[in-house]
Amino acid sequence: MNPRPIIDAGPALSFFAINKERLLISALGPISTPETVRDEILRKAATDPRFKSVETVWKKLPTRLLEVLSDDETPELAAAVTRISKLPFAERKQKASDLGETLVVAHAAVKASAGAQVTVIIDDFAGVDLASAESRRLDRLRAQGHQVGSILLINTLTVLLRSAGGDYLPDVAAMRDTYSWLRKHDDGLLPIERTGLIDAQLWKSQ
Repeated sequence: MNPRPIIDAGPALSFFAINKERLLISALGPISTPETVRDEILRKAATDPRFKSVETVWKKLPTRLLEVLSDDETPELAAAVTRISKLPFAERKQKASDLGETLVVAHAAVKASAGAQVTVIIDDFAGVDLASAESRRLDRLRAQGHQVGSILLINTLTVLLRSAGGDYLPDVAAMRDTYSWLRKHDDGLLPIERTGLIDAQLWKSQ
């Protein structure tokens, strides 16, 4: 059985802020996130009015739906963090910038190196670059005959596309409404007309 998808702070904050955690989990199944990302999410919830409902959502999700991954140093996690960030584990953990994304990718890399197929959910450009580089590294290792897994990189749009026509996004109007709310909590999301989320071809197949 493959491990739970590992989610970064950005997508979790956006979906939790608009009380769409059920949509998120219906698309992905039970999810996980590193301790550092959990702390980032709860800190944002406490300091930014846009995310004031996030802590309530977080607290009501049981472990069977949301697992927190330990960021305690292990040889495997330390090696992954050092390779990804080009810094020793202890030193990287002292630098807050992009730390959550680094640990999302590092946890995924550890699991994939052990043979698992791991999904990561990241919207942040820096995090996407880290995950893509690690995915390519695993691809090269497999091509050389090593028994390693892979990293599948998805984002908020992937979650919405998977949900189109389902219980939580049954029609175009529901998609527009949900996306509009998500954009209020994520400045990086494109206008919906540029996403494919309301394309006739997508909804024709539902």
